[in-house]
Amino acid sequence: MPDPHIVTFGCRLNSLESEIIRAEAAAADAGDAVVINTCAVTGEAVRQARQAIRRLRRERPESRIIVTGCAAQLEPDAFAAMAEVDRVLGNAEKLHRRHYAPAESDGAGVGGERVVVSDIMSAPEATVSPVDEFDGRSRAMVQIQQGCDHRCTFCAIPFARGPNRSVPPDRIVDQVRILVERGYPEVVLTGVDICSYGGDRAGGPTLAGLVRTLLAAVGDLRRLRLSSLDPAAIDRDLVALMSEEARLMPHAHLSLQAADDMVLKRMKRRHTRAGALTTIDALRRARPDIAFGADLIAGFPTETEAMFANTLSFISEARLTYLHVFPFSPRPDTPAARMPAVPGPVRRERAAVLRRAGAAATAAHFHGRIGDRVEVAVENERTGRCPDFAPVALDFAARPGEIIPAHIVGATPAHLIGARA
Repeated sequence: MPDPHIVTFGCRLNSLESEIIRAEAAAADAGDAVVINTCAVTGEAVRQARQAIRRLRRERPESRIIVTGCAAQLEPDAFAAMAEVDRVLGNAEKLHRRHYAPAESDGAGVGGERVVVSDIMSAPEATVSPVDEFDGRSRAMVQIQQGCDHRCTFCAIPFARGPNRSVPPDRIVDQVRILVERGYPEVVLTGVDICSYGGDRAGGPTLAGLVRTLLAAVGDLRRLRLSSLDPAAIDRDLVALMSEEARLMPHAHLSLQAADDMVLKRMKRRHTRAGALTTIDALRRARPDIAFGADLIAGFPTETEAMFANTLSFISEARLTYLHVFPFSPRPDTPAARMPAVPGPVRRERAAVLRRAGAAATAAHFHGRIGDRVEVAVENERTGRCPDFAPVALDFAARPGEIIPAHIVGATPAHLIGARA
């Protein structure tokens, strides 16, 4: 039987969980299934999921369509009401094979239920099924925590993912060891709010403590990368690690969202513009070759032109390199959805301005790398990534999973060009 067809929206954690879904659904003989793993970070993300469900039903009229993920967790009845949908699974249920079994073969007795969504706020300790196969052979992901205890005014994710729950360090170490033995030179630590790692465990390690433990325990791991970081939670220990540990990659993607203090206050973010700059400067002093990415929301409610200008100028002031820009899209039942809105055309135009600034910053960063000798983690035989996450197009063939030296001989707006060193 063929593998189930998985469609993924949203974050890296969703991408990792889709690999778990693929394995669990295949083990349940659910090759006939189409699983849509939804995102709920914006109203637009939910709209796109609905659109995809309708399209997939037209394209695959005989398939079972199973909807899961954050939007399904928050709005199970709305998705169940769609004629195209056969089953809705919550974020806890989506990781277990019994929920993918056809009704007639499901010994657990849940196969016939149309909606299987539990209370995520009472979810127990984070439990993850290990994934030891990823597309390509260069980079693998390991989940270290689940959930979020913060309450940003634009975000519904804490109610879709539940409270912060950390995976025990020994299980993370064991999973990384397996991945290294399988030939992956690079591991990415991911979760919903990885900077909160350990906060739910009295006396347990923080994120920095986990990184130290992991690098000491798995000496053969060549590269360790961190997913999105909260600027307010980057502590001195994590900064010191950037200076001390060459295997911790010089790349930090910040969940910045904005760089105007009034907007940040109305978002209920925990950092200020000056605080974010101080953190960036500290990391850059610790690791001069570091590159920064950031998430930015354009047109948050009440954002004036002057407030927007503060965020725009921050891109060059902080020397950001990689931007993920989103025009504000209200999530129902969040405080931000009830705030005075910026008109849609203004939001979209501000997002376009930020994206142009981000594209110029990326191009300048790439141009500045010409002439460098870099170590490239090969993703397929002619592409790879530098330590600072810059993509490289190789002008020679290499074996996926290797880390090889290359000489940067050129750049395009999209990637560096590497020759054999």
